[in-house]
Order: sequence, then structure tokens, then C-alpha cells
Amino acid sequence: MSVLVIDVGTSGVRAAVVAPSGAVTVERRRSLLPDTPFPGLVEFDAAEMADVSIDLARGVLAEAGPVEAVGIANQRASTVVWDPATGRPVAPAIGWQDLRTVGECLALQADGFRLAPNHSATKLAAILDAVDPDRTQGLLFGTVDSWLAWVLTGGAAHVTDITNASVTGLMTPDATDWDDAVLDRLRIPRAALPEVVDSAGVVGAASVFDGAPPLAGIAGDQQASLIGQSCVRPGMAKITFGTGAMLDLLVGEERPAFESRGDGGTFPLVAGRRAGRTWWGLEAIALAAGSNVEWLRDDLGIIERAEDSHEVAAACEDTDGVVFVPALLGLGTPQWDYGARGTLLGVTRGTTRAHLVRAVLDGVAHLGADLVDAASTDAGAPIESLRVDGGMSANPTFVQALADACGRPIELSPVLEATTIGAGFLAALGIGLLADEGEIADLWRPRAVIEPARDLDRDRWRDAVERSLRWHPDLSGMSF
Repeated sequence: MSVLVIDVGTSGVRAAVVAPSGAVTVERRRSLLPDTPFPGLVEFDAAEMADVSIDLARGVLAEAGPVEAVGIANQRASTVVWDPATGRPVAPAIGWQDLRTVGECLALQADGFRLAPNHSATKLAAILDAVDPDRTQGLLFGTVDSWLAWVLTGGAAHVTDITNASVTGLMTPDATDWDDAVLDRLRIPRAALPEVVDSAGVVGAASVFDGAPPLAGIAGDQQASLIGQSCVRPGMAKITFGTGAMLDLLVGEERPAFESRGDGGTFPLVAGRRAGRTWWGLEAIALAAGSNVEWLRDDLGIIERAEDSHEVAAACEDTDGVVFVPALLGLGTPQWDYGARGTLLGVTRGTTRAHLVRAVLDGVAHLGADLVDAASTDAGAPIESLRVDGGMSANPTFVQALADACGRPIELSPVLEATTIGAGFLAALGIGLLADEGEIADLWRPRAVIEPARDLDRDRWRDAVERSLRWHPDLSGMSF
């Protein structure tokens, strides 16, 4: 028995058949990049996304045979608006990283609304202002999960799960309902919003597939990765190192006490909900992680492939005093300084290519340790278990540096991308193929456990970070 998972990321779509053990038996992928019609704008064709998802899913089903259920994992907060009469989007969907509403978000702060441009709220308002200024057309809104659920069920289910709904900026702080104050301020009709459902549980039949298997598991990508790495008990955390880095920590059934951002720079979020029980967590964000390696490859040209960074860095034992602060896009948790910039210190005539590459990997590792410290601060307790996935988790030099910077063992995910596994686990829970979260915990088998081997100088790192801050004061003054 197995489940089908459709995993829609920022740059591509993956369809896979996942066994209840977490093993992926069949998968297919296709690149699907967003458009950037102007700097700061990010759009995509939601109809094409749905077509690609169904095509890939039918392909894996043809190879693997029938499944018991369907799960969805998705990029969060990207915004789709469609006409229920035609089932077609009425405008290009707006990606989560789109910045067109930065000005609107800053203006809303003056009225007491703390919304970020990566939330769905102002993106939805922008689309409605363009295509339905009077709000009379009866259009529907959804994040990617909601749009896919609508398409897979033939329009029978207009739903979003709690993990996706809670990062739209449209919910009350306790995640119990849509926030009428925000809806009124942005003139968003409540009727346009999807029903908020559990992350695990049947919400409809995926009638576009033979046999109409039940759609039974939905989660945003980071929450899916958390459960995909069996982080199902309070104190367990994962970091996904992709283009950026996201740490998610499960804290339990009680919401963190702070409303929007803790002293450590983390945000409260809903990690999942099943049978009406809500799991809360904290999220810490590094704005640039793997993108620093891409910078070495694509812009500086000192490595040919991203994976070369391991071999080049391993040619030296340490950085010989070189420190790199990976603030190419500013700094996220804990500083939240959009005006910080990448900083390279300690360079001498004897600095080599290997020293520079190792300094970049060490810098990203220090960012990871900062996320761990921030989450521990805001949770008021140490992280008990730290697991790592994402493309950079395949880099031995990096993961060793991460263990060294954190001063603790790092458990490596058996797969580079745990989001698909997490959605599979949720769908299996939703139909009873897995009895409870305890079974998911017992399935964890790390690829490796990396122990600390040396001390990275955290004091020098903090000094370097301080030097990188406030390089562009106007940007440093922005806060969301």
C-alpha cells in the first residue's frame, strides 16, 4: 500500500509514490521556473502548474499502479485567484518571493497591521484590485495547495490546510479563523477564501485520477519537511539548506507567547493539525545559504559545479583567518537587517581559492548555528534533536562545519528533499495507513550522524556579523 504525492516547489514539480515506510518507489520531476517580468516581480502560470502536476502524477501511477491516497506539499504563500465558473486563473499567480507590495506592507504598519510582502494577503489584494476592483465577480483565492486541491477534485474541494493558511497573513494570531480586520482593510471577501482543514485527513476525492483516491494529506513545504524528518515530538528541529535555509522547531500544542517575532528573531507557525489537535512550532530563516555557493560558481567562477565546493574547501584545514558573512540578500534570523551585505574579512596575499571557498561554507554553517541559537532562545529550551536536509546536506565539508559551529551532532536526512516524504506521511495518517505520529518517529533512519570535530570561532563570527550590518541604512530600517 502506498500514496501519491505531488510536491510543487519554487522551481519545479515532483510526483512520487511513497510507501508508509517513507520509501519513494517511483518519481518523476519537471523544471517549472517562475517568470520575472520586472526586478522584484515573480509570477507563474497556475494552469500550467496544474497541468504539469497531473501529467507527472499520471506517469508515476502508470508505472506504480493504484495508490491508497494522495498528498500535497507545496511552496507556501504563493497566490492564485481563479473563476469558479471556468476553473481558470484570472491573472498570473504571484510567487511568494514577489516584492511588489513592499510599499503597501509598510503603509499598513502605520494602521497597526503587521503584514510582510511574502505573505499572501497583499498579493491577493493586488490581484483583486487589478481584475475585480469592485469585488463582485465571486472569484476564489488559494495558495498552491488550495489550487491543486480544487483541480484534483474537479472543483469539489476549495480547501487549504492549516500550515498553509497560517502563513498567508490572513488568519488570526491563534490560527482559529480568518482575520476579519485584515479582510476588511484589504477588501477581501470571506467567500473567496478556502475552508481551512487539518493537515492529515480526507478532504475529497482526487477524481482526475483513475479510481479517485482520496486527497488525505496537505502541508506547506517546510512543515512537510519537518514531519518528513520524523520531527514529531517537542524539541525536535530540522534545517533545510537550499537557496536559503529554514529551521523549524516543534514546540507542542501551546502557541508561542509572542505574537509575531520573538526576541531571538523567530516566528510562531502552525506545524500541523490532525483530528483537531494543532501542533505549534517556531521558524528561523537565513535569507541566503546555497545561493552563496551559486555566487562562487556563477559570478566569481572559482568553482565549476556546486559540488566542487567540497573538494576545493577540503584542500585546506581551515580558512587561515578569513571570515565570510553570507549576507548577499541581507540577514534574516536573528538580526533581520535587510541592509546588511556580504562581508569578507581577514584576506591576505596568502589567501587561496581553497580558503575563500571554505570561508563561504563556514559562513553558511555559522548562519545555521545562529538559527539554532535563536530557536532555543525563543523556545526557552534547548533543541533536543537537529536534523538536516536540502541540497547542501550532501556537502561533507559543509555538514562537518555545521556540526562544529553548532557544537552538537547533526543527523542527516536519508533523502535530500524530505518534503515529499512528509506529505506522504500525512496522507498515510489521513487514511489510517499509519496509526499515529509515534509510528513516524520510529521510522527515522539518518543517513549519517556528524559529530563536532573542531571549534569554530563564534566570537570572531559575531564580530564579523556586526561589521556587515547597516550597510544600507534605509533598508536596515525596514521591518516586517
